[in-house]
Amino acid sequence: MIEFKKSLMTALITALATAPILAQEKAETKAAASAKPAANAPKVDKEAGTFKDGKRGDVPEGAAEMVTPAVERSVKQGLDWLVKQQTPDGAFGSGTYRGNLAVTSLAGLAFMANGSSPGRGPYGVPLERALSFIMENVQPGGFIAVRGESTHGPMYSHGFATLFLAECYGMTRRADIREKVEKAVRLIVDCQNAEGGWRYQPQPRDADTSVTICQINALRAARNAGIYVPKGTVEKCIKYVRECQNPDGGFRYMTQQGASQFPRSAAGVVALQSAGIYDSKEIEEGIKYLKQFIPSGQAANNQRYSHYFYGQYYAAQAMWLRGGADWNQWYPAVRDELIAKQNGQGFWSDHVCNEYGTAMAAIVLQVPNNFLPIFQR
Repeated sequence: MIEFKKSLMTALITALATAPILAQEKAETKAAASAKPAANAPKVDKEAGTFKDGKRGDVPEGAAEMVTPAVERSVKQGLDWLVKQQTPDGAFGSGTYRGNLAVTSLAGLAFMANGSSPGRGPYGVPLERALSFIMENVQPGGFIAVRGESTHGPMYSHGFATLFLAECYGMTRRADIREKVEKAVRLIVDCQNAEGGWRYQPQPRDADTSVTICQINALRAARNAGIYVPKGTVEKCIKYVRECQNPDGGFRYMTQQGASQFPRSAAGVVALQSAGIYDSKEIEEGIKYLKQFIPSGQAANNQRYSHYFYGQYYAAQAMWLRGGADWNQWYPAVRDELIAKQNGQGFWSDHVCNEYGTAMAAIVLQVPNNFLPIFQR
């Protein structure tokens, strides 16, 4: 059954309709070729301004064996707990994050990482309800936000929601989802600032690495699903992320001077990988920085930094795409640590909300399933 799910998922992603993208990308290439270069113009990497092909190849050897029976039990407990927390309108989240779009999207991704799709699979029903909640909150202008609700950093929610919608569209090919994704992508493109990044509000003003990386992943997921993303947008966001890397290989919060931190550094590496950069000097140095923070495997020894689940969510992606010895060392360590952190009732606690921690933990533990299109090799 697992193999059937994997083959079905791979077939769906392989069958993406990319004709509209290719047509517009060809038009951009033609226009660029006909333009006369300015005097003393700097050399431009012809591939730097577009999302290169995603990393493809066999799933790392032994990946399936890493998903032990203990992992399967842990994930099932977590996902079953999540289902019970879903509100009547299809949302997830509690406390000040009740009905939060980002938390709802991450819960949906956790169900998809288990092999379910909207309306199908063990978690197909709650997944469909979460999808409906997100779609109902896509505003006419493309901004994904709950009307009348004031939140800090609504572009985080927009980015995660766009990523979730793009993954759902890639699996279902539903026209109603595509329409929402296209609007959400246009808003991201229009809100990019002059530096190439994004910030908390849907306005092209300042930028930071954390919000920027959230938008890059959303754009990559949309591009994978057949939605056009302008070349210039990609050029600028790659440049911005590169300019935020410190000499130690980690990433700072903004282009101005600042210290590296594990969570945003893990996200920075993933941002470059999402752009199709896998073997560059930036990646090598970024991975080296991250390896200083390899999980201990024990719940009591993992408080070396804040935003634990955010960091592990991106670090697992970075190491999965990295593959080899780095992945083989990282995943068992974070796997054992997450299992040790799980509450007896099945959830993972976090200062944001327990639904957030549980969704993030379940996604990390299920990376080797290779079901989510954004993670697929």
